[in-house]
Amino acid sequence: MKLLRLPLLALTAVLIGATAPQPIGDAHAADRIRAHVEFLASDQLEGRDTGSRGHRIAANYVAAEFRKLGLKPGGTNGSWMVEVPLRRATLAEPPTMTMTLNGRTRKLVVGRDYAVRPSVTERDRTISAPLVFVGHGVRDARLGIDDYAGLDVRGKIVMALADPSPGVPSETAAHLAYARAVTAGAEGAVGYIEIEHGATAASQLQRFATRPVLDWVDARGRTSRTGAARSLIALSPELQSRLFERAPMTLRQVRNQAAAGKRVRGFALPASMKLTAKSVWENFTSPNVVAVLPGVDPKLASEHIVLMGHLDHLGLDKTARPGEDNVYNGAFDNAAGVATTIEAAREFVEARRRPRRSVMFAAVTGEEYGLLGAGYLAANPTVPADKIVGLVNLDMPLLLYDFTDVVAFGADHSTIARAVRAAGASMKVGLGPDPMPEETLFVRSDHYPFVKAGVPSVFLMTGQANGGKQYWRQFLADTYHSVKDDVSQPIHWEAGARFADLNYRIARQMADADQRPMWYAGDYFGDTFAPGQPKAKR
Repeated sequence: MKLLRLPLLALTAVLIGATAPQPIGDAHAADRIRAHVEFLASDQLEGRDTGSRGHRIAANYVAAEFRKLGLKPGGTNGSWMVEVPLRRATLAEPPTMTMTLNGRTRKLVVGRDYAVRPSVTERDRTISAPLVFVGHGVRDARLGIDDYAGLDVRGKIVMALADPSPGVPSETAAHLAYARAVTAGAEGAVGYIEIEHGATAASQLQRFATRPVLDWVDARGRTSRTGAARSLIALSPELQSRLFERAPMTLRQVRNQAAAGKRVRGFALPASMKLTAKSVWENFTSPNVVAVLPGVDPKLASEHIVLMGHLDHLGLDKTARPGEDNVYNGAFDNAAGVATTIEAAREFVEARRRPRRSVMFAAVTGEEYGLLGAGYLAANPTVPADKIVGLVNLDMPLLLYDFTDVVAFGADHSTIARAVRAAGASMKVGLGPDPMPEETLFVRSDHYPFVKAGVPSVFLMTGQANGGKQYWRQFLADTYHSVKDDVSQPIHWEAGARFADLNYRIARQMADADQRPMWYAGDYFGDTFAPGQPKAKR
């Protein structure tokens, strides 16, 4: 799972009454789940890092399981794989930047005053431009927000507050925040600087200065950030404040106004910058694994329901000392989600009747680097884009307890929630509320690129009831994204089998329904990304 480092106090869900979990009929399902997880999370696969030998072995294993089930290859050119073309960009040499502030020019020190991200689309960049502050950096006609109104930012470097847009629901605000650099690019800006607070700004500076950029670059030259401003720049907290000293408002005044829940109007800053940066590229591929079970209804078989989980994890800990455990096995994150996908596929194949719609099963790569495999598949689908009609994303089911409820992040947005409730009711599994709405997980996992492609989607996890709250609290505090996430944990394999059965039933509801999944009328994401699709009443 990507960037799920949650405050412990966020896990305060209202618990659903715990009842004894209902066993499933197949006595061997738990053993199959265990076998999949033990292989995918074994030390020999070395953490399944994107593009690594271990990840490719894992992909071949998943493809072999799909073949054994009798599914059809859903990749490119009749294969099981979609090779995602990835590019890793690093800075060839330290960049140079000068700043002219209130008529005085000085050279800035990289790593102390500023840092710039490498580029996957430009090897050589030279940018010389004035700076403009653009408030929260949001332009959205549907919400009636235009922080760029009255500002000329074409050919300039913009600075925007990192704070959430005031008065906007949390998930929508998170989407708008992720889109800021693209919004800036659409307005003609050549550079983008996010104004973070003290410690966060220092962390961003370090991250920009030391980490490479990894992204997909397709045959058309598109990336996950197509349209964004050409250069992403980080500035030290001290330099951020100095830029506002002789502006219409100081940075402290700007932040106070934002903290009061008020929108801050933008203005030109008395500064300009000149930046030169050179990037070097490493091109490689990493596979998504895709399989399809064709539907049987002549009118609906061309439509596809997707069950998806990410196969990659974090690889090896290069800072470990000799003799220390250095493998990020990712047993729950996300070998368990992929095992669930395989087992749900088996249930589809062994059912007495085939689904009306086709069902696509995908084990995607590059999630830990920013939803890359899912993003590439959403932008380059192997079936017509308008024929992907609903998606369930399986990421990090926590199989440490006998869950009696699940959380479907995004259930508030589409009729998929009805399928989750109906499937859950058939197993005495409840649908719990989002226990951490401030973490905006709906826009932070692999289904999100498909949401932006207009596909109704949810992200399913085991819930908070029947002791789940405490298990989640401990796992996130002690085990998440560490070498402890391996098969030595006290895993409830029967819970894994039940989770797979539940997901089969959810996908089955969606695949057999007369009506494809629909966004709710008036929903922000449905109206923004699928304006032409029919909508459902809540």
